[in-house]
Amino acid sequence: MSNMSNEKRTLTVIIFTVIAMIAEIAYGYLTHSMALLADGYHMGTHALALALTYAAYVLTRKFSDSNLFVNGTDKIGTLTAYTSSLFLGLTGIWIIIEAVQRLFNPQQIQFNDAIIVAVIGLIVNTVCIFIMEGKNHHHEDAHSKDYNFQAAYFHILADALTSILAIAALLIGKYFHIIMLDSLIGILGGILILRWAVGLIKNTVKILIDMKIS
Repeated sequence: MSNMSNEKRTLTVIIFTVIAMIAEIAYGYLTHSMALLADGYHMGTHALALALTYAAYVLTRKFSDSNLFVNGTDKIGTLTAYTSSLFLGLTGIWIIIEAVQRLFNPQQIQFNDAIIVAVIGLIVNTVCIFIMEGKNHHHEDAHSKDYNFQAAYFHILADALTSILAIAALLIGKYFHIIMLDSLIGILGGILILRWAVGLIKNTVKILIDMKIS
């Protein structure tokens, strides 16, 4: 799949994410729901990462025939993927820290609001995943792989994963009163997101420093 196709897919996903972000923040203010507000601003961080991905595609296309870059513009996308993976890693770390704090200092959870937020997030991210799906990774070597697109895809997957885990934990907490499970599942989700980020950082760094990849 061409970079132009990935560029269009990324722009479409940005539009969906920004619309959902605005809707959640607006409804959060109207209903005084901190859960909605928090998720809306959280979506904003992913929109920023996706915007970096899109900007890299635009710059790569704009300077494709330029003599400014000795080895071409391919590393623009790789550098953006590296930066985006750092954001992804910070997201994982933040989730783990927040979950651990809540494990030792349980807070009152507004289950109904929180479940609505998680369901909205899951719906939006499911749509975005379908939009971004279809790229075949199996026939690409490590240097030709579009890590810029992969970084954006991981951000969407991370959001979808946290929504699924949150829904499960919130339903169990609401009906079985096992509040601690919310924090434990948060820690699990944070660790998985962090693993994705570390793997992506390793792959992009190897390309950025022209390291041979076996």
